[in-house]
Amino acid sequence: MSFATNESPKGFSNDVLLVCVPTPPNETWIARLKVLHPELTVRWYNQPQTFPPAPLPEEVYEGVTMLLTLWPHPAESLPNVRYIQLLSAGADRWITHDLPQIAEWVIGTWLMVNHNFLGYAEQQKEQKWSRLSGMALDSPGLRMGILGYGAIGRQCARIGQALGMEVYAYTRSERSTPESRKDDSYFVTGTGDPDGLVPTKWFHGSTKEAVNDFLAQDLDFLVLALPLTEASTYILGREQFDILSKKKTFVCNIARGKHIDSDALLEALQQGKIRGAAIDVADPEPLPDGHPLFTAPNIFITPHVSWQTPHLLTRMQDIVEKNLDSLKEGKPLINVMNREHHY
Repeated sequence: MSFATNESPKGFSNDVLLVCVPTPPNETWIARLKVLHPELTVRWYNQPQTFPPAPLPEEVYEGVTMLLTLWPHPAESLPNVRYIQLLSAGADRWITHDLPQIAEWVIGTWLMVNHNFLGYAEQQKEQKWSRLSGMALDSPGLRMGILGYGAIGRQCARIGQALGMEVYAYTRSERSTPESRKDDSYFVTGTGDPDGLVPTKWFHGSTKEAVNDFLAQDLDFLVLALPLTEASTYILGREQFDILSKKKTFVCNIARGKHIDSDALLEALQQGKIRGAAIDVADPEPLPDGHPLFTAPNIFITPHVSWQTPHLLTRMQDIVEKNLDSLKEGKPLINVMNREHHY
């Protein structure tokens, strides 16, 4: 996620790019930037990955006008910042100022549940050879609904289609033309759905009624991949799980924990309204030890790790390079945050 705070003059003679990430400096990339933009000053700070993050020494911020980071920083420490590149897919932590690997997590949990991999793994630990009850469920002919058709949702759609699923897409704004369905954000070559050709049906809207209509489309698999905004907070509650109970939809949340009412999810699992759930995010987060969701039936939980990949920073560096070129030439940035809708 990127955003520029003001109109940018050409050239970077007065600019300092602060790279604040939990890794040692990438000297090769720093040297590359110096070749591409010799007037730009690059400052790298290896910030330990803790939650919440430890404050930085004030001298680190001196003269900073550009920032590549994961966590928010005090606004008063960055009075002259004009370009920020977030490592995160969402910008919710920055609003009140809070990628392909994620799609693989989504599809991995789908296959894990439908083929009972966890059950057989437990059986292997017990050194037993026997077939568990119930047939495996394969994907051809099933319907995947993606609530939030951004870069992550598009890669989920691409893999889901490859497995034989029909894909329905939901976006906040209407995408009624081929041009409007294209994705102008950054994507890794050979991934995603940049031209918006995968979905067989598109839905849109910002009201609860519009969301409910989408959820009522006999979805076998629902993926939440939308940004967290005021409108999308607790977008799934008891009413929505009642709608999903018709098809006993499997629910996967890799967006933000506050998209789902945890009490409603717990009830839906306990009462068998849905086939199951896989969540990489929770509300509250971190999920406290002993929380009843941990022992709910048919749920798989990971501690917000679906985004982790050794390639993340490399891809973000690529985005920074593209955006620096655009800033210098006065062209629009890519992956820009919508300040009205906060994504």
